[in-house]
Amino acid sequence: MAKTMAPYYPIIYVRGYAMTPGEIADAVSMPYMGFNQGATKLRQAWDGRVTKHIFESPLIRLMKEYGYRDCFADGAEISGSLPARSVVIYRYYETADSDLGDGKTLSIPEAARGLQALIQRVRRQVCGDDDELLAAFKVHLVAHSMGGLVIRAFLQNDAISTPADRALVAKVFTYGTPHNGIEMAGINVPSVLGLWDINNFNRQRMAEYLGLPGKPERVDSLDGKFDPQRFFCFVGTNHRDYAAALGVSRLLAGEMSDGLVKIENATVSGAPRAFAYRSHSGPFGVVNSEEGYQNLVRFLFGDLRVDGSLDVDALPLPPSVQKAKDAGKQIRGSYYFEATVAPRGSFSAKLTERRRDTYSAVLRRYDELLRVDRAGRDAPRSPALFSTFLDSKRITVGKTLVFSVELAVSSTGYTIDDSFWLDQHIEGEYLFRDTLTLKLTLGQDGFRLRYLSSDENWSEGQGRLVNPTGDQYLIPLTSSKGFRGQLRLNVSRSG
Repeated sequence: MAKTMAPYYPIIYVRGYAMTPGEIADAVSMPYMGFNQGATKLRQAWDGRVTKHIFESPLIRLMKEYGYRDCFADGAEISGSLPARSVVIYRYYETADSDLGDGKTLSIPEAARGLQALIQRVRRQVCGDDDELLAAFKVHLVAHSMGGLVIRAFLQNDAISTPADRALVAKVFTYGTPHNGIEMAGINVPSVLGLWDINNFNRQRMAEYLGLPGKPERVDSLDGKFDPQRFFCFVGTNHRDYAAALGVSRLLAGEMSDGLVKIENATVSGAPRAFAYRSHSGPFGVVNSEEGYQNLVRFLFGDLRVDGSLDVDALPLPPSVQKAKDAGKQIRGSYYFEATVAPRGSFSAKLTERRRDTYSAVLRRYDELLRVDRAGRDAPRSPALFSTFLDSKRITVGKTLVFSVELAVSSTGYTIDDSFWLDQHIEGEYLFRDTLTLKLTLGQDGFRLRYLSSDENWSEGQGRLVNPTGDQYLIPLTSSKGFRGQLRLNVSRSG
């Protein structure tokens, strides 16, 4: 019988940036580098309402629910044999501590080389001399903030790793990583700002240590060195609760950020991602959140993936705006697309939440959707709403996975002949809004999908069967105002 570890490979956690000597000392003093930090408050809404919710930390939950263990014993890191289900903490900041190291902070490339060595060490500890286990060995890499850049330097820089090294990585999950650098007040961190290694987040400097050729405008590409479909980005959208630097960071990062990293800079090109109303760190941080954990374990251990996008066929105009258009006046408008996905039975955690009032909704211009020739495109720029991973092993009754998708479409406002239209307009009026309950049943011959409108029907109902079109499922969406479109779902096996 073949020996296998999949999908419960060792997990290596790579912590984020510590700026000052005091922060470095604090980081080194923690055995688990923050992966054991929990939370007791669950922020339910953007307006500040809080409810008590005990999140025990990713480390504790992995131990309790999936049988993982840590890598410490008798006051030291275990140097002998390790079980496959181990959480290993990459303590690359120890060299920067005057008590445990030489006081010198590792550069990103040096930390990436250390990660390469650590992966090889864990492989030996888990597999020993067993050739079958050595051949089956993989590792999951999980990181917060700058830790994700250490991982990318390892994966992408040919001077640091080989294809054989990269092949040992099963999946990568990053929380709040500035994959396209950090901007303060709209300006990328300058390369000359070497104080406390802040220039690690300058795009020119990043291109160098990531091994990206030339001088790219964006540095969020894996450059073909690692499959982006095996790389997940968890993105925070709450800048208000990030308290670092006495609140200066959240002020300079501004809205559409987690208080440090802009939303548009927190993902890898082509990778699945999820969004949550969480800040970069702190009591409402991305790592110590139920939302982050639920995405983490479903991505690492789940066996199903559902990708949702929205095709738009008709975007109605308010009657007075339509009248102006019929009279030959020029109408301009853009649209917000909101999507929230929540599984049944996971506390009240949402797997992803893109909302207008948290500045994380998808924004599209009318021409990008319905007049693609004017937008200079060959096809409509249909909003990609979510990539959700599910785990059929969590089903307790039957063979059906149940989750909800809350969808909304609204206008940012309209201009008529380049003047804002204000008369008779209620700001934020929705063109479409509904919550769909989706029921995905697994069978020997594939998937069976049913859906129902939970705004108009009880979610316990059987729902309407959707016949697949190829490997896609199309759910029609309409409103009494005249909106027409369809939710396009791709369902596939993951692992």
